[in-house]
Order: sequence, then C-alpha cells, then structure tokens
Amino acid sequence: MSLPVLTEARAPLTQEIATLNEHGEQESHSIPAERDLTVYVDKRELVTLMTLGARPEWLVLGYLRNQRLVQSVDEVESVTVDWDVNSAAVKTRAGIDRIEERTSRRVVTTGCGQGSVFGGLMDEVDSIALPEGTLTQAQLYGIVNVIRLQESTYKSAGSVHGCALFRGEEMLLFVEDVGRHNAIDTIAGWMWLNPDALMPRAGEPFVFYTTGRLTSEMVIKSAQMGVAIVVSRSGITQMGHQIAQRLGLCAIGRATNKRFLCYTAPERLQLQPGLAGPKLRAA
Repeated sequence: MSLPVLTEARAPLTQEIATLNEHGEQESHSIPAERDLTVYVDKRELVTLMTLGARPEWLVLGYLRNQRLVQSVDEVESVTVDWDVNSAAVKTRAGIDRIEERTSRRVVTTGCGQGSVFGGLMDEVDSIALPEGTLTQAQLYGIVNVIRLQESTYKSAGSVHGCALFRGEEMLLFVEDVGRHNAIDTIAGWMWLNPDALMPRAGEPFVFYTTGRLTSEMVIKSAQMGVAIVVSRSGITQMGHQIAQRLGLCAIGRATNKRFLCYTAPERLQLQPGLAGPKLRAA
C-alpha cells in the first residue's frame, strides 16, 4: 500500500482575547481559533470545512473516506495544506469517478459547525458488516475516566467537541475540533494512515467516544470505520437510534461517572451491575 505524501501544517488551537467579567473587571481568556479550510480535489473545489486546524491532513483524508468519495488511502497521492491561503490541495492517483454526480446532492446534517454529507445518507449502509466484540462495564467506566482526566482545549477554552478512539481502555487517539463531525473525520484519516496500530486484541474491542450527541451521521461514520461500539457523554437522535439498530451497533449515551444508558445492541455490553454502586432511591 502506498501512503500519500502529507504536509504537516499546524495552526494555533486557541487565541487570547480580552473579556469583561460580571464585576466589570478585565480578564484575558482563551477561545478556540476556528478557521476555514477549503478542500480542492484535483484542482476542483469540493468543500469548505470550519476547523481548529490541529491535524488538517488527517481531517481531509477522513472526510474523503467518510463521504465515500475515496475507497482506499492509496488512491490519494498527496494532501498539501497551506494556511497562508486556508486551502488543502488533494491530488489523487487516478481521479475520483463521477465526482460531479456524486457531490451534486448535499444533505445538511445536525453537526455543529458545518456538517454535511454528499449523496443519500443511507447509501451503502446495508453493506456494512461490523466486527464481533463486546465491551465490559468495567472497560466502559475506564474509558469515561480516561476522558475525564484528558487535558483538552475544552478545559482551557471551551466551545469544542472531543472524540477519541479506544482499544479496550487504551486511548489510541484524542481529537478536538469545532464540530464533532470534523473530529471523527480526523480519526478516520489517522486510522487509514496507521493500520499497524489497529491490530485487534482479544477482549479489547475498538470503541469510538464523542462528547457530542449520536446523530445518524456519527453512527454511520463510526460503522464505516469498522467500529461497532460508540459511547457519548450526550444522547442519541431518533435517526441515529434507528440506524444503530439496523447495523447492530452498540450505542451508549449519557455516559458520565458511573451512569450510562445502552440504547442499542445490548448484547455487545457485558453488564457488571455491582460496579455501579448503590441505586439511589426516590424521595
């Protein structure tokens, strides 16, 4: 497999601004440095993404992957990001078949920032076969605790979403961006570039974590990445729930401290109720 040549463009994730507090005092605070990134594929403008710009090359690769425009990473020759002109130039090895037709219809999703998908949202869903694997309640609690301790832009500046890829309780990658769809795309791009890091281990399933809600877009993208268990600090939408059920994907939400709700595919979650502590009685 031939991996694409990538730049390593970086941009500041936060910016210091002057604020005025409730006492009329001036303070200095960090805010996320949101910026636009226009993606060109073979010199054709495709989309403009609003992003922090932490790993823009991974984001672009993951976007192409999750939009089903590119089937394999070796179809991409290079990704060149230039923050002086806020652009990402993608060069493919043989072009993208029927790109005009495939990108003519755009669905605006519920993603924060700027979320959209090309074509029919349910295209190819039924062709996805998820891997086997179960998560224990102890592992779930371990994942939630790792996220709780993770240093993040959210803790210093707020206003961003975080996503992470786990193997069991081991966090392989943590990404933040202004929209959770960008964060999951960045993880998808990293997964393409690091197949050796994704070797399965017995009893350690791959788990996708997000601070945002589990919408249809997030469920489909997780499934396309071959991840059968998703965990959210937030909840799930009706369409996200329907698609997760259809795929047999285990969707877990409201996961904070030792509380959670398993929405779908409970057979993928090995319950250990004794770890939850005493059940609080209603007054």
